[in-house]
Order: sequence, then structure tokens, then C-alpha cells
Amino acid sequence: MKIAVFKHNDGQRIGIAPKHSDNVIVDYVAASELLKQSDYDAPRDMISLIQSASEPIRQYAQLEQAITRIANDPSLAETRLDIADLKLEAPLSHPGKIICLAGNYRDHIVESGYAVPQESAIITQQLFLKPASAIIGDGDDIVISGHNDTVGWETELAVVIGKRGRNIQAESAYDHVFGYTILNDVSERRLNSRVENRSKREMDGFFDWLAGKWFDGFAPSGPWIVTADEIDDPHNLEIKLTVNGRIRQQGNTRDMIFRIPEQLAYISSIMTLESGDLISTGTPVGAGVGGDSSLHDGDELVCEIEGIGKLRNKVRCGN
Repeated sequence: MKIAVFKHNDGQRIGIAPKHSDNVIVDYVAASELLKQSDYDAPRDMISLIQSASEPIRQYAQLEQAITRIANDPSLAETRLDIADLKLEAPLSHPGKIICLAGNYRDHIVESGYAVPQESAIITQQLFLKPASAIIGDGDDIVISGHNDTVGWETELAVVIGKRGRNIQAESAYDHVFGYTILNDVSERRLNSRVENRSKREMDGFFDWLAGKWFDGFAPSGPWIVTADEIDDPHNLEIKLTVNGRIRQQGNTRDMIFRIPEQLAYISSIMTLESGDLISTGTPVGAGVGGDSSLHDGDELVCEIEGIGKLRNKVRCGN
């Protein structure tokens, strides 16, 4: 299923796209009510929906039946909404954790100016966190200040955690995956590097790089979460980004160094993974690094991942 969050009057609602439909969304609550389950209380937010999916195969099948009925029943036309008339929000506006992988594609390591580890080398995953305040949705502006002239993009496949887990084994990692979405790890590449008369300290460069990931609005995501049962192989998905219509990033998830089961196993050995957490799996070659790869006022970005959809944002200069 493709699941989204959309504005509804003064609040938000969960919507699900019927199969083989690119322009219609069905209200989740309306579909759930058709299940006629006395013990089923339809979740009103995405985290609750994810937490309720303890038996996803059975529940998804029932829900899809209800959605198909709504999509084809003329008497239920008011429950079907035209996506073009809606504002889709970030599907997870306040995830508990946004865990990102750095240097998880060899070609991206090369373009960043670092040495690529040998195939036989024993290496560990490089992780960092982004704050929930970095999340924005499809159609929202990426706001940069006038002096941020080295802001770049990084289109990434993000894993949505379903079942809570600690010390997850790689063999059972997919049992903890609810679905997948798109995340753009927008980054200020040279934060503080131009501060005049700055007294340099050890590791300044690392902390500048890290804090440059944390700006408000620097994690556009969505607009869809595609449930795991819809993605046959998350390690064979085309990734593309355009800036003002020009292709700037193109790759495939097959080129990850650490695959999703390894990621979940390692991360959960450090911290508990909870429903609705996002794991952004790294970016392929073509990320906005150096040269003419900085974002400017008015730029239009479209991130696209095969089987998931497109995430669109504009850049706006602000405070």
C-alpha cells in the first residue's frame, strides 16, 4: 500500500492510494469502518497505524479490500479525494529518531574526496542523527539563510521501522520494517568555516559537517510510505534527483556498502528502534558536493525513488 498524510479541514488525515491509481486517495478511517470489526478502532495518526500493524499481512489484505470497494462504489464518491486537490504532508512529522548513514555508497565516498575502503577491509557503519525539527513535507520550502551558500542535497531511501526491537538479528531484520519512504538529507557543507579570526580546534571540521545537517527543514521526506510488502527488493531501486529539471543525482540502492539488515542489526545494538523511527540509508553518487552543486533561492528539487514516488521542494532564502 501507498500511505500518505493529508490536510483535512483544521487537522490531518491518513490516506491510502488504491492500487493502479495515481490520482486518487482514499480516507483511511472511512476504509477501516467498512471492515466492520467491533474490536478495531482505526488509528488517527501514522505512528498509531504503524504500531497497530502487528499482523500486517492480514490487516493489509482486509484494508485493501475496503479501499477497492470505496474506489469503485459510486455511492461512496465523497470518500474518494483527488490528490491534486490535497496538500500531502510529511508522513512522519515527528519521528522519534532519524538515523542516517554516512559514506554508504562507494562512488559518493570518492566524490566527497575520501579514500574508498578495500572490499576485504573490516569497517564499521558511520551514523549520525537529525532532529525531528528538520522534517518537512512534499511541497514545503527548504529555507536557507543568505550566507548559506554551500547547501547541498542527498536523495536517500529511508526505512520506516514497524516493530520495536533491540539487538535485532540481521536474519530477522525485515520483520521490523513497516515500509519505505524518500528522505533528502539536505546539508550545509561549510558551516562556520568562513568565520573570521576563528581559533581552530581539533575536530572543528567534523562538528561543522555534523551541525550542518541539523537546520530546520533539512530533512524533506515523503510524500508516501510504501509498505514493505510492495517492495520486492529494496536493494534494486533506482534513485534520481533533478534540480530545475536537470538530472544531478542518479544511482541504485544495489550499490550500498551496508545493506538494510546489517544496518538494523548494528543500530539496534546501540539503541532501541521504535515504531516510526526513520533510518536513512545513505546517498549515491551525485550528491550536492562542491562545484556548482550548491542550492540557491528558487531552485526546484525533485527526488525520485523507483516504486515509491517523487518528493518535490523549492528552495527559499529566509532567516
